[in-house]
Amino acid sequence: MLLAPIQRCKLDESDDTLFYSYPRFVTHVDDGFIDQLTNVYRERLKPNTRILDLMSSWVSHLPDEMDFSHVEGHGLNQAELAKNTRFDHYFLQDLNKNPQLPLPDQSFDAVLNAVSVQYLQYPEAVFHEIHRILKPGGVAIVSFSNRMFYHKAIQAWRDGSEANRVELVKGYFNSVQGFKKFSVPEVIAVRSEVPSFLQFFGMAGGDPFYAVIAYRTA
Repeated sequence: MLLAPIQRCKLDESDDTLFYSYPRFVTHVDDGFIDQLTNVYRERLKPNTRILDLMSSWVSHLPDEMDFSHVEGHGLNQAELAKNTRFDHYFLQDLNKNPQLPLPDQSFDAVLNAVSVQYLQYPEAVFHEIHRILKPGGVAIVSFSNRMFYHKAIQAWRDGSEANRVELVKGYFNSVQGFKKFSVPEVIAVRSEVPSFLQFFGMAGGDPFYAVIAYRTA
């Protein structure tokens, strides 16, 4: 296994469904991050295809001008998912309790995960499921920044640098034979343009943007 048991631990081990039981109609990253993410989707997704937005919320950041044949949503809060206008259907499931997705093999052209991968305690199992439901040629896009609910992120994520976290997500893909054998994960990284000495004087930079992308080619 990629992670040791201690690395899967959270500071708050209470039931995740309780933590996510009330809706948060906010965006957890800034506008610059969202623009970067939407542009990645614009470049990597194809119109009239089937999309799974995994661990999603009330907004998916998909390009407004792109239409898809089906967008499936997943998350832990009913009110948030119901408000997402891009979803054709959605379901609730705690992946830390049950990582097996109730979806057929090779049924999606793309799987998206935005600013949520840090909460997965058994990412190897979830990424195996991502590979299973992707069609050959399908793409998986996992994006993240340096923000998180710290007490709900796993120790391996909390303790790592931003570079370490990129390698961690690449490792999640490479833990699945189908991704490891046929596709080398690609990394897109856009860091803050404000130098650290200016941040010291209160001139904060934007949220750093990272996306790790892999394809199922067989």
